[in-house]
Amino acid sequence: MPTYPKVEFSNLYPGLSFSEQKARQFFDHLFSLYPNQFNGILSVVFLPEDQHCEIHGKFLKDYRPTDVITFPADEQEGHAGEILVSVDQAVIEASQRNLDLREEISLYLIHGWLHLVGFDDLDESERKIIRIEERRAMDLTRKLNLWPDFLLACSSDQ
Repeated sequence: MPTYPKVEFSNLYPGLSFSEQKARQFFDHLFSLYPNQFNGILSVVFLPEDQHCEIHGKFLKDYRPTDVITFPADEQEGHAGEILVSVDQAVIEASQRNLDLREEISLYLIHGWLHLVGFDDLDESERKIIRIEERRAMDLTRKLNLWPDFLLACSSDQ
C-alpha cells in the first residue's frame, strides 16, 4: 500500500468551515492520481486575500491577488510542500464561473498539488497540460463525489 503525505490544515479564513476528514479523503484520492516522492507533511493554508497577497509579494515580488501559491517540498525538513489558498479569490472566481465554492477551492488544491508533483504553467504548452490534468482530477472527483465540504458563513455586513 502506498504511503501518502500527512496533510495538516491551517484555516485562517474567518467563516470558512470544512471537515478535515473529508478534505483528507479528497487528498488521498489526489495523491493516488498524482503520487509524490515526498511523504512528509503537506501544509494546506486557507487565507484572506490581504494575507495571501502579502505572501505573494514577499516571496514572488507580485502583490496582486492570485488564487493559489505553492512552496516546494523540503525533504530534509520532512515537508511535502505547502499550498496556500486565497478564499476571497475562490469566492470571486466561483461566482464569475458559476461554480460551487467547494469545487473552486478544490480546483486550487488540485492545481497546487500538480505544481508540487512537477507540473508547471509558465508557458502555453505547459498551461495546456496542467489544464488537462486539472480537468481529469476534477472529473474523477466529481464522479466519485469526493468534494470536501467547504462552507462559508455569511457575515452580518453582506
